Amino acid sequence: MPRGLQRRGIERRDKMLRVAIQLFLKNGYEKTTTASIAKGAGMAPSSFFAAFESKEALLLILVKSMFSRQFESAGKIEGGSEDPLLLYSIEIALQLCIAEQSKPLRELYVTAYSLPTTSEYIYDSMAERLQRIFSGYMPEAKRKDFYEMDIATAGIMRAYMAKPCDMYFTIEDKLRRFLQSSLTLYCVPKEEQSRITDTVLKMDLRPYAEQIIQKMVEIAEAGLPLVVEEENCKSAM
Repeated sequence: MPRGLQRRGIERRDKMLRVAIQLFLKNGYEKTTTASIAKGAGMAPSSFFAAFESKEALLLILVKSMFSRQFESAGKIEGGSEDPLLLYSIEIALQLCIAEQSKPLRELYVTAYSLPTTSEYIYDSMAERLQRIFSGYMPEAKRKDFYEMDIATAGIMRAYMAKPCDMYFTIEDKLRRFLQSSLTLYCVPKEEQSRITDTVLKMDLRPYAEQIIQKMVEIAEAGLPLVVEEENCKSAM
């Protein structure tokens, strides 16, 4: 492929990704059509499928970027400590906090945990990380085991995200219940569960969740190169 054509193709994908973020944040995933994304990018409806196989394929790129940002933010909150169990718990808590801060992002996360390609990305990418984190508690478990267990915890995560918090089920309740469920599944001793849960609940994660949301808005408004970020996500896995 000539270099100029390849570059134009990347620019077209990048532009559509930025428009898609704007529309997803405004209207949600389901109400955003491929035609509206192409139109917002100043292109014909058929141009979308020259850039992406489907709306789900576009969402996969966005999901990779979203997860990369939350992992990066969790590491900053953790303050450089070498406690992978705490880092995992903060990442989980951030996801739940983001979903509570933004209804459109709640829908994006729930959709990501539901669609075939995006959910498979989550299961597969998390399995290796889970094995590194929890192998000390489950020394005989294989990567396949952690893959299968992540399907279970992802199901709980999807259900908890889909259910907005209220006065009877606060964000603190949600975090406590999820961490208890997931850490029990991964055979973390009760005293360790209590230590981690208490530490996370003492953190004010809302500002970090808001920063991640704001970053997504800035990407949409300023046109940061998500296509390049997609390649970075692949190389980081």
